Amino acid sequence: MLKPGLSFLTMLSLVVLSAVLFVANLFIGTVSIPLDAIVGIVLDLPIEGYTEDEMTIWSNIIWNSRMPQTITALLAGAGLSVSGLQMQTVFRNPLAGPSVLGVSNGASLGVAFVVLLSSSLGGVALSRLGYVGDVAITVAAIVGALSILALIVFVAQYVRGNVTLLLIGVMTGYLATAIIGVLKFFSAEEDVKAYVVWGLGCFTRTSGTQLVVFSLLMCIILPMGMLLIKTMNLLMLGDDYARNLGLNIRRSRIMVILSSGLLAAVVTAYCGPIMFVGLAVPHLARAVFRTSDHRWLMPATLISGISLTLLCCILSRLPGFEGALPVNSVTALVGAPIIAAVLLKRK
Repeated sequence: MLKPGLSFLTMLSLVVLSAVLFVANLFIGTVSIPLDAIVGIVLDLPIEGYTEDEMTIWSNIIWNSRMPQTITALLAGAGLSVSGLQMQTVFRNPLAGPSVLGVSNGASLGVAFVVLLSSSLGGVALSRLGYVGDVAITVAAIVGALSILALIVFVAQYVRGNVTLLLIGVMTGYLATAIIGVLKFFSAEEDVKAYVVWGLGCFTRTSGTQLVVFSLLMCIILPMGMLLIKTMNLLMLGDDYARNLGLNIRRSRIMVILSSGLLAAVVTAYCGPIMFVGLAVPHLARAVFRTSDHRWLMPATLISGISLTLLCCILSRLPGFEGALPVNSVTALVGAPIIAAVLLKRK
């Protein structure tokens, strides 16, 4: 049973943990930067005891590498967690996640078209084009994801049962995966490798203008999900009961699916298909807070997702590793034992 006082303390603890992990992401890395220097750089304060060259190098590392990665991880964790909770609520299925309707597969298909066919049609592998290639991949992912999402929303207007819509989404995902397999078979080895690397997930692709656009999109779509809390609580009661309370089931279902799909589409476009967070974090929030009330569950899921992705971001680039480990591998290796332990403890 939900105890408001205890839940408030738990929520406050999660917020503090997220803040600590945010600072830790700026502090931990292959290059050691003193904490007081980080504070001075972030707050634009004069710091004594360090040379001008050191401060310049550290400032470039903070603003051009660690801060963009940290903000990207924070927004991705929040977006995927909320998206997963929405999917599990609208379908009342604990195995539902952001990828259940094939939106992430659509994004992967869009990327596959531009990455796997770039050298065949244009004569130059997209992976060699640097910033232009990254932008092309992002645009292709968004177009692919939104195309599948538009199809699902269109079908949702004519399909009554959630199970039928779920099966259509799964079949759409399989179809996209099949097309990707064919493209891989006929593509050059370099293109296939570039596509596989993209599919492993990464928080380092967003910087400069891309980070600004990503942040703006997430700051618009996330509040849309928060406005659906009452609708999701009614959907949890069952269609008949919700309909008797005056809820338009079809319209509400489309709104929740649209919100979840947009979150999954944007995060997949900028970070790759990192779907574990969206599937697992809602279960973690339910186990910790012991409630199905979305007034608590929605913010709890959002903050838990932020904490998990910030932790994974730190582990992916710990000192001793060159570059960054694949985010998909880190999230599963770190998140699965934590969530399994919490679920078992809560029985």
